[in-house]
Amino acid sequence: MKQLQPAIVLVGDGHAEQLQREFTRYAGDYRIEFARGLGPAMALVQSLIAQHVEVALFVVEFNQPDAPGLVTMDCLHAVSAVTKRALVYGHQEFRVNREPVREAQVDGRIEAGLVIPRGERDEEFHTAVTELLSDWGWSASKPVFEAVQLISPPGNSEAGRLRDFLDRLGIPARNYLPESEVAQAILDDVEWPDGSPTYPVLASPLTDTLVRPTIAEIGRRFYAFEDFEEDDVFDLAIIGAGPAGLAAAVYGASEGLSTVVFDSEAIGGQAGTSSMIRNYLGFPRGISGMRLAQRARAQAARFGAKLYSARPVVGMDLATETGGTHALRLDDRVVRARTLIIAAGVAYRRIGVEQIEKFVGLGVHYGAATSSARECVGKDVVVVGGGNSAGQAAVHLSRFARSVKIVIRRPDLSETMSDYLIREIEINPRIGVKPCCEVVDAGGATRLEWVTLRDNRTGAELQKPCGGLFLLLGADPCCDWLPREIAQDAKGFVLTGRDVPRESWRDDCPPEPLETTVPGIFAAGDIRAGSMKRVASASGEGAAAIPSVHGYLASIAPRIESADVAP
Repeated sequence: MKQLQPAIVLVGDGHAEQLQREFTRYAGDYRIEFARGLGPAMALVQSLIAQHVEVALFVVEFNQPDAPGLVTMDCLHAVSAVTKRALVYGHQEFRVNREPVREAQVDGRIEAGLVIPRGERDEEFHTAVTELLSDWGWSASKPVFEAVQLISPPGNSEAGRLRDFLDRLGIPARNYLPESEVAQAILDDVEWPDGSPTYPVLASPLTDTLVRPTIAEIGRRFYAFEDFEEDDVFDLAIIGAGPAGLAAAVYGASEGLSTVVFDSEAIGGQAGTSSMIRNYLGFPRGISGMRLAQRARAQAARFGAKLYSARPVVGMDLATETGGTHALRLDDRVVRARTLIIAAGVAYRRIGVEQIEKFVGLGVHYGAATSSARECVGKDVVVVGGGNSAGQAAVHLSRFARSVKIVIRRPDLSETMSDYLIREIEINPRIGVKPCCEVVDAGGATRLEWVTLRDNRTGAELQKPCGGLFLLLGADPCCDWLPREIAQDAKGFVLTGRDVPRESWRDDCPPEPLETTVPGIFAAGDIRAGSMKRVASASGEGAAAIPSVHGYLASIAPRIESADVAP
């Protein structure tokens, strides 16, 4: 069945004609609908939903004839929670309206507050509109274009993991049941390895049809740069492509360093799973972790950095002499570099309950992928964790799920979550917080159907329906592959600068602020002991490591030159 054109709903009064004129440029891709006031707007949106028309954006004037604009927006959002929201007002109304609009943005009641254009070609206004439409299209709508078709029966956990990985790479994908017409056309040409159907199957014009592909295999086939020669020596190798690793890649490559980056999963790290980061500098309307990662990846590649997804570093052999090259061991080759930045980040801590682990990929998720959220429409879901990642996940899930319960062991969220997220959660009628509590059991037939919560104050247990369990439990450093020469603290985080053991200082001087106990090897981001565990600070550390890399390379330059001219 052909997908119906989504709608942009304009709700206006004093600036109705101007609003309709501004949005004619979107008429080729969207139905542009108009209503004057709350009552007609509610009737319009309910009619669109009944016709199975998706509503991409509400554009509501601050003043309406029958209700305040914010009340109108709240009512419309209650009917269509996945729709993006822009509150608009005239230039002459700016002084009066700017404070309530600011408060509405802080509380998460709108995504943007915009001044209605006064003249032609107000591209700043339309940049905001297109960003909102783009975010809606990726997070809430079915993909118009499918780069990948995933074929699997219901309850296939491998398909869920592959879809998550593809989402984080920014590759539009769609699931199909084996008996569907699309799937049958693909499966007719598949040669099954053992003669019987095995799922999932991945089909794409960008690669051969793959049967039960691994994430590593997909990573090699999509967005991979050309392979390098075994005897290549890089100035800088970066392990981890989260915000710290990507920032280091951008600054290193832009300053002329031959740079290579490896990540064991998708580019973006843990931050790449975030549905919306609202406190990152320069993005007043917020940006999803996936989009931030893809933009940074393109930026690093533009300067010549080579980036590889799903290429884990499994070991490291340190240089045997000062100025020598370090060797990174991948599963299929060895990569040599003169300097290293360890930015492998952290992984969500496992919950350690066997019954829950059985449902990973079948309703239980570590992190909160966009594809997982779309599967929660009309369901009751639980988010475990009290950090910013958990708060962002809960807000995003509330756009789809019937209810979202945040489960935390602490009495409240104030010690672990940013104030802007707490405020947004408090006013969201779909989100509740369950303090001093933990998830102790789960069950279901073929996928997750219920969880058991235990109140740690009374010991009482409650079983409740649950269609999705999202675990964001804090994190452990990803550095079990590091050699013992690189010092770590008691929790496994990498020590740098003045924090390294005194016996590792050189000439009674500590290493550079981001340098480890091994000269020429640096650490940045969440994996570093004492780091702030925020996207902005991780990016800053990645960039700040590059001057130290240059300093180290300058110090060993005479050794490199003498080695190059040796007979």
